[in-house]
Amino acid sequence: MSEMNFSARAHDRILKVARTLADLKGVERIDPDSVLEAIGYRTLDRNLWT
Repeated sequence: MSEMNFSARAHDRILKVARTLADLKGVERIDPDSVLEAIGYRTLDRNLWT
């Protein structure tokens, strides 16, 4: 979180997106791939707004 300069709010949003991605995959727990994908969406969003 600190390496990528994410706030606590961004962390929570990333986890929510990762949970959704895991649900779409049909897995019970959030897997690392879902977290990485969610971070990718977050960084993409940040790049578009700056």
